[in-house]
Amino acid sequence: MLRTVILAVAVSLSLVPAALAGPKADIVDTAVAAGSFKTLATALTEAGLVDTLKGKGPFTVFAPTDEAFAKLPKGAVEALLKDKKKLTAILTYHVIAGKVKAADAAKLTTAKTVNGQSIKISAKDGGVMINDANVTQADIETTNGVIHVIDKVILPK
Repeated sequence: MLRTVILAVAVSLSLVPAALAGPKADIVDTAVAAGSFKTLATALTEAGLVDTLKGKGPFTVFAPTDEAFAKLPKGAVEALLKDKKKLTAILTYHVIAGKVKAADAAKLTTAKTVNGQSIKISAKDGGVMINDANVTQADIETTNGVIHVIDKVILPK
């Protein structure tokens, strides 16, 4: 009987939508668990930014997928991983201090990134663009901020 009750509770809990359960992990752990941000995770490690993005925050991260990194010219990712200063500049260009949900971002035209430069934000055809990257998934809640998935690596000037 107890085994049946435990099984029923386990099945019930597995049916609770993630949104109702609330965020369980920080930005880095959430991205790693998703499985489509391996290049980003490697880059964050090489740049020494993992501890920062696991910190208190809050942060808003525009996270390029592995497919987005693959769109860079051949050899670019490897070169960046060897140039910590340039890599850090690019990665911090994908981060805004504070928690900016998609509905709020869509009302902005620019936002200052952690690297000091601003990104352009525009609403187009019912979607949001960050510079020339499309937000493909918005408002992934984490314990220390929010992640918006983008389809392109955005580059600072």
